[in-house]
Amino acid sequence: MQNINIDEYKGVFVFAQQVDNELSEIAFELIGEAGRLAENLEEKTVTAVLLGHKVGKLADQLAEYGADRVIVVDDPALKTYMTEPYAEALTAVIEEYKPEIMLVGATAIGRDLGPTVSARVATGLTADCTQLEIGDFPLVEIPGKEQKHNQLLMTRPAFGGNTIATIACPDHRPQMATVRAGVMQKNEPEKGKKAEVVEFNPTLEKNDKYVEIMDIVKAVSDVENIMDAKILVSGGRGVGSEENFKILQDLADAIGGTVSCSRAVVDSGWMPKDLQVGQTGKTVRPQVYFAIGISGAIQHVAGMEESDIIIAINKDEDAPIFEVADYGVVGDLNKIVPMLTEQIKAQK
Repeated sequence: MQNINIDEYKGVFVFAQQVDNELSEIAFELIGEAGRLAENLEEKTVTAVLLGHKVGKLADQLAEYGADRVIVVDDPALKTYMTEPYAEALTAVIEEYKPEIMLVGATAIGRDLGPTVSARVATGLTADCTQLEIGDFPLVEIPGKEQKHNQLLMTRPAFGGNTIATIACPDHRPQMATVRAGVMQKNEPEKGKKAEVVEFNPTLEKNDKYVEIMDIVKAVSDVENIMDAKILVSGGRGVGSEENFKILQDLADAIGGTVSCSRAVVDSGWMPKDLQVGQTGKTVRPQVYFAIGISGAIQHVAGMEESDIIIAINKDEDAPIFEVADYGVVGDLNKIVPMLTEQIKAQK
């Protein structure tokens, strides 16, 4: 097993994902969270790691969102995401700069890159985290076992979302986590803010793990991004059928919202996966969230409980959704929702 000097590892680093030379929102969310973690550590620098080709111009944008330093690895091999060159580059950054914490977004790219890199630097990785904090581990002192301080405590749903696990990596560095998109709060951009920009150029040598990209096909989706919506009208199994979602769409149209759904709806084939809210779907933070015909299982609540206002409509007065709702209506959604839609239209 690799022996390391943990004291050599300093700072909070984030992988600043970019696609087609455009930064992904998760990069800004991770920088915001990294800043909050850094406040609890003696080392307060937040470093963004930017991999790509001709991406240096993105450093200023990362600085405006809170990065103190941007390490840029610019190489033609990094123009389009491929596992091997990206893993090689990020591994080289970690080995050279020795971060205490390394955060990666739990995107399609991050879920591939994070585990690959963690294996190469011989550390652990906690996947799909929904909460991060600095604290003691073990959480409660155990006689005869050392309690270590200033550890990254990584929280994520476990066992199908039926429990919450808090995980630490006290004996290896960096402490690595992939973080769910939409969970962490990004900072308000500070226009004109600059960061220290470090150009780091490890030699990326093509090997037998490289793949050849034959073609890139970009699908055009006509599905709205529910993570950007200010108002969501979300339906569950209780809506009854795919056809009945027209009632929810009418409400969404009247109030200027977007329709979303629970996993049960997707599993039934009524709505596309892109509209799913919850642990295995998307995490959303709208100003108003209508939970219509949704029971409120923990897996769903995990994806919407940070909404500003939650309005539940369900015929079962004992449905768990009412425990998290700000306003609740017990009754037949087939009657209540059309009445609500008409009242909203009448106010215009």
